[in-house]
Amino acid sequence: MKPSIHDASARQHSGEPSRVPRRGGKQNNRPGKPGATEADDEIAELVNRSTQDLRVGWHKLHRTGPPLGLSRDLMIRALANELQERTHGCPGGALRRRLQTMARELAKGASSFDPSIVPKSGTTLVRQWRGHTHTVLVREDGFEYEGQHYRSLTVIAGRITGAHWSGPRFFGLTQRARASVAEAGR
Repeated sequence: MKPSIHDASARQHSGEPSRVPRRGGKQNNRPGKPGATEADDEIAELVNRSTQDLRVGWHKLHRTGPPLGLSRDLMIRALANELQERTHGCPGGALRRRLQTMARELAKGASSFDPSIVPKSGTTLVRQWRGHTHTVLVREDGFEYEGQHYRSLTVIAGRITGAHWSGPRFFGLTQRARASVAEAGR
């Protein structure tokens, strides 16, 4: 029997953070979320479980059986995702909306879609329009203009101009606008 000082569970319960090896052999001494190590262990064990055990696990999580035709690999991935979401939390609403928008644009085959033109949270967009300077603050859950919250730049552009404009284009976030700025600099 090993002395308890070398037992990882003894370190965790003593208040000392466990040392978890990361990429490159680096150690992580930060305390994790409660239950995270148990969930990580359970996720690692999914591959070793029989298909029948995976179906039982699916039934426990979803209160129904897995969809017909769902491969073993996909069942493992879905169970692992569900366990991670329950342990670490789900992505926020803004991220889910952005991913849905990206999926719709990709499904349409939109060649102009570029996820890199989405400004980071905290960015300030400035646009001169008819002698007035308009400032928009990019937030995680949308945009702020004149103290009001908006989910879309297009709505803000319409409010400023009184006409329908593409919000990203109005604020110079499109590829075409970037190309014209690069050409003007030459």
